Amino acid sequence: PEQLSYLLSLPKGYEADAEKKWPLVVFLHGAGERGDDVEKVAVHGPPKRVREGADFPFLLVAPQCPEGSWWSEEPVLELIDHLEATLRVDASRIYLTGLSMGGYGTWHFAALAPHRFAAIAPVCGGGVPYRMRAIPHLPVWAFHGAKDTVVVLEESARLVEALKKRGNKTVQFTVYPEAGHDSWTETYQN
Repeated sequence: PEQLSYLLSLPKGYEADAEKKWPLVVFLHGAGERGDDVEKVAVHGPPKRVREGADFPFLLVAPQCPEGSWWSEEPVLELIDHLEATLRVDASRIYLTGLSMGGYGTWHFAALAPHRFAAIAPVCGGGVPYRMRAIPHLPVWAFHGAKDTVVVLEESARLVEALKKRGNKTVQFTVYPEAGHDSWTETYQN
């Protein structure tokens, strides 16, 4: 498959302990960061936090979606396979998050590979409520701005509701009452 460019951040201590397995967080960016300049991926979210000096206790990978493409068309699961084969990834602690287009991608890949992820955190995303039948077991924490006019609040709300109807007891939904489309800054700051 076509290779994705990506940013990778290793936690402090990764090199020191050759036996330890680490959690992996996969971050999917929004539509504005598509292209062939992988540095654009660090404009928002966890990669931005790493650039600002944050030290996370996990492996962080942030692939870049090519211009004109959509996350659902990209080999994200194959990238995770590659990282599991080449890094010390704890396969039981793989987490997926993303914002806007990446929020849609987060919901998509969770439903596509429902037992691959330990939890997901989609931010201002959306998807197909029917597909939530695949993830009634999965811990989900969704985030959205109440005043979002780019991806309306209903996009997240209907997926959260579908999960609750499927018996998902772990789903959490944080709505920022004053936030517009940028609900990710507050989300990834805490």
